[in-house]
Amino acid sequence: IMPPEKYVELLKQEISARALAVVPRPIQSLYFGGGTPSLFEPKLIVSVIEELANHGFTLEENAELTIEIDPGTIDEKKLDALVVAGFTRFSVGAQSFSDRLLKLAGRKHSSHDTRELLTLLKTKKLSYSFDLLFSLPTQSLDELKEDLAMVLHFDPSHLSAYMLNVADNHPMNHQRPNDDIQVEMLTEIEKLLLKKNIRRYEISNFAKPGFESAHNLLYWSDQEYWGLGVSAHSYLKPRNEKLPWGSRFSNPKRILAYESQVRDWSLQQKAPSEWSFSQHLAPGEFEALEVHQSVTDFCHTSLRLIKGLSGQAVIQKFSEPIWRHVLSRLEKLESQSLISHQPGRDLWALTQEGKLLANLAFEKLTFSTNELSI
Repeated sequence: IMPPEKYVELLKQEISARALAVVPRPIQSLYFGGGTPSLFEPKLIVSVIEELANHGFTLEENAELTIEIDPGTIDEKKLDALVVAGFTRFSVGAQSFSDRLLKLAGRKHSSHDTRELLTLLKTKKLSYSFDLLFSLPTQSLDELKEDLAMVLHFDPSHLSAYMLNVADNHPMNHQRPNDDIQVEMLTEIEKLLLKKNIRRYEISNFAKPGFESAHNLLYWSDQEYWGLGVSAHSYLKPRNEKLPWGSRFSNPKRILAYESQVRDWSLQQKAPSEWSFSQHLAPGEFEALEVHQSVTDFCHTSLRLIKGLSGQAVIQKFSEPIWRHVLSRLEKLESQSLISHQPGRDLWALTQEGKLLANLAFEKLTFSTNELSI
């Protein structure tokens, strides 16, 4: 296990090596997650923010600054230090209030830890999001209702509801609620949250008006994002003729491979271009997007939002012929009651059934090589 101080130094080296290629700019959203960053001392986290600023990535005045915190890993002193550092939003990886289900899901914290943390956040009137996991093995609809009742007692401004999704042969798939119960569970979540004015704005996300996640909205509205650290993913829009549809790239999943790669980047030229540093990534870690991939991504992310996909937006980013091709797929999905479209409105959105069968809809909106042209 790498000491936190050493890992943070690697993050700083990655920032230094890649900053010019990513292009410095003001930051709308900064998100610390992908593990348990709440185990780190706040001063280490602050040093990463300062390193970003040193390379031109400064926080905008009303930037959203989020950190994932797991129950049992943070106390009042550490929480206060994070608030002083500028954090405006906390994402609580609680999953459930059932100790039995937490154990099944392999979580280390207890329901007592969760209640203590939520009490602290509520007392300090801090904005937070609650991660709820459902459709767990042996979980009943009544147990889910109990979880929701407890969540709502603590009055979150945002909730992410994730249905357990594992392979058919995975042990966690044994004794899971059947499809009908899963539909009831999701319906119950939406119904009870709506009573508290916590509205669904994305397939898995619910928020009080004005508390939608600015960070996640970047993903769903075709905005660039830069991921730092082990396993982090990034997306950059087109910069030159070699990357007409932008690029996706990712960091190694293993800490030693990540460390080695960061050392290599640090030895490269002082001002690498997006294309040049991509040459130093391992196979599978960099992808120059082709038009069919870009259209697929655009359709999928837009439809994750409850408001849906705009034809005009597709035409503006791609072309009229591509929109006609997408439209033919949408009309088929509409005939299957997975997509809805109000006459006279330029928005296509998933129906209630479509939200439950989103993967099926997205499969029909996945385009292949040479299928599309500008």
